[in-house]
Amino acid sequence: MMTLHLRNGGTSVVLDLLPDRLPVVRHWGTDLGDLPSAALDDVERAQRTSLGTNTAWIANDLSVLPLPAQAWSSRPGVLLHRADGTSFSPHPSHVTHAHRTESGPAGTVEVITSEAVDEVHALSLGTELRLEPSGLLRLRAWVRDEREADGGQHLAPIVVDEVTPVLPLPEAADELLDMTGHHIAERSLQRTPLTAGTHLRESWEGRPGHDATTWLAAGRAGFGFRSGTVHGVHLAWSGNTRHLASSTPQGRKLLGAGELLLPGEVLLDTERTYTSPWAVFSWGEGLDAMSHRTHAFLRALPSHPSRPRPVLLNTWEAVYFNHDLDKLKALADAAASVGIERYVLDDGWFGSRRDDTSGLGDWQVSQDVWPQGLRPLVEHVHSLGMEFGLWFEPEMINLDSDLARAHPDWVLGDGAGGAPEHRNQRVLDLTAPGAWDYLFTSISHLVDELGIAYLKWDHNSPLLATGHECAQPAAGRWGAAAVHDQTLALYRLLDALHERFPELEIESCAGGGGRIDMGIMERAQRVWASDSIDAHDRHDIQRGTTLLLPPELIGTHVGAGRAHTTLRDLDIDFRAGTALWGHMGVEWDLTKADTPTRERLARIIALHKELRPLLHSGLTVHADLADDDNLRIEGVVSQDGTDALFEIACLGLQHSWPCAPRPLPGLDPRRRYHVRLAAPPYPELRLPAAWMEDDGVVLPGSYLSTTGLALANLHPDHLVLVRATAVGSAV
Repeated sequence: MMTLHLRNGGTSVVLDLLPDRLPVVRHWGTDLGDLPSAALDDVERAQRTSLGTNTAWIANDLSVLPLPAQAWSSRPGVLLHRADGTSFSPHPSHVTHAHRTESGPAGTVEVITSEAVDEVHALSLGTELRLEPSGLLRLRAWVRDEREADGGQHLAPIVVDEVTPVLPLPEAADELLDMTGHHIAERSLQRTPLTAGTHLRESWEGRPGHDATTWLAAGRAGFGFRSGTVHGVHLAWSGNTRHLASSTPQGRKLLGAGELLLPGEVLLDTERTYTSPWAVFSWGEGLDAMSHRTHAFLRALPSHPSRPRPVLLNTWEAVYFNHDLDKLKALADAAASVGIERYVLDDGWFGSRRDDTSGLGDWQVSQDVWPQGLRPLVEHVHSLGMEFGLWFEPEMINLDSDLARAHPDWVLGDGAGGAPEHRNQRVLDLTAPGAWDYLFTSISHLVDELGIAYLKWDHNSPLLATGHECAQPAAGRWGAAAVHDQTLALYRLLDALHERFPELEIESCAGGGGRIDMGIMERAQRVWASDSIDAHDRHDIQRGTTLLLPPELIGTHVGAGRAHTTLRDLDIDFRAGTALWGHMGVEWDLTKADTPTRERLARIIALHKELRPLLHSGLTVHADLADDDNLRIEGVVSQDGTDALFEIACLGLQHSWPCAPRPLPGLDPRRRYHVRLAAPPYPELRLPAAWMEDDGVVLPGSYLSTTGLALANLHPDHLVLVRATAVGSAV
């Protein structure tokens, strides 16, 4: 046995590498400091109990893939069998482990790889554990069919049903936090007790979904953004997902995640290895600290945008399907006049696409609506100094389309009349012979011809009852479930486009926020957090999204005065002040906005540009306030603690008056800060808080982050922006 202590990014991982099982994690989370070897030996002894000759004690050596053959009587980490029903219980006879370090863009990565061989059942299991420079822990596993390639053993191929790596939770964890929601109300936080049994969250729609778990986090009841030790897991996968937390009869609490595989979806026949997606584990003192580790990891990825995020205008809620060159050019003029840097033409430019019933899949510019092609609009946009972007939905198809009529075998179905339609569309089989090439060629041609800088990549329909209907071998097994294959084919398509066009940016949009995960973020530079641009509802949506993604990856738009999705009326200051916090954009008909409204929008866009270096590199912070406070205090603090911006937003009537002081979270307690308004307040807003007058106040960070500041008399759906700048050096 070998005990290792890995340390990186403020995280310690203590694990035992035994000869008969995959890694046993004794601790992950709080940095334990420099432990001597004797202390590492004592970690294992401190966790071991004995029941005499009863083999149940083996459960104390619980590996990251628990197995029944190792005396684990709760949910296994691996479920598999051969197609003839044999080899249902993996039983490794010997395990090899290797430890190495790798150099990454953000620093050194600690890597443990392990392989467990089951000679009787002719299979092997393996794991890879990576402790990243941010302190993020990533874990994946694989199953390999070791039967002889020539079939000499006459064994049936392995069917993989489930691979779900797990890590232990502290005994003190008795409350769970995850997310739920629906279209236009994504990523609402919810809490439940962690009681005996398994808390299971699954997505069955071929993508994480609008109700995606996103994070499954555990801690002592009452943990918040700024307090309480919390451990969480996220699955970096854009298909079906499974997240679970268990409190087992063996006295162990576990947290895990894996791909949700449909029946028979992974058959190790020609492909002899199945590798699970990365289960991403993070922890922190409070949810903010947990999320900072993922933000740092994502910011270090090669896919992360390296230049300032261009403020964009999207045409959807301005014109919908009503494409008219003169109107769209006028909209471009209005966009440029307020400081917008990227212009995105949404749905309706191709084939017979005049509404959502036809044309999807025909990725050729419509000659009816665009007789001169898109070039006149693109050239006008470029002449105004803006980049041009274009909407696609490559994975979907209308049955009323030239593509569907030419290739009905490219449409995923269940072999018994097809899959249910959603929004008048079906799903295109990316693995059908010719389908992937058609999409790559069609998209590449337009990107190359028009100088497109940005793709809005939509994905509006769930994948329900979707199997391969194409009989050719290249499409996979005819009649087999297709979500796993489809997800991998999507990844290959995005990777290929980035390889051909290294500067191209892609937004992951799935009817809004239906596909937001760390797997897609290895290939996308932005997500559309929700189809709701209602700034009131966006506060919850954006708060939940920033727990996973840093602000610069989250599309945040200024919509019309009356919200398209909720019909709520909101003023320009609240709408623009809410959109300032992410990758800012505008999505309304600016040609109908009056001059004072455009001027106010232009000022806030200019403020966003001024603040981009801070907003898109700093640490996101959230104040812990009473649930009935109806206030939100959230912000971004620079990595060195010298600068910060906060939003103080009122979402409903306050239950007390006058308002008591509230904290500004995340400031350095060793510094003094000059605190003042970052932008002029609403002309009609009454500001009784004395510090908001003149040039603000100078106070210690220790005071501001605990006692805080008295606030203005904010009305519902109003906000103020507050800047805090360090004065002098830290003491």
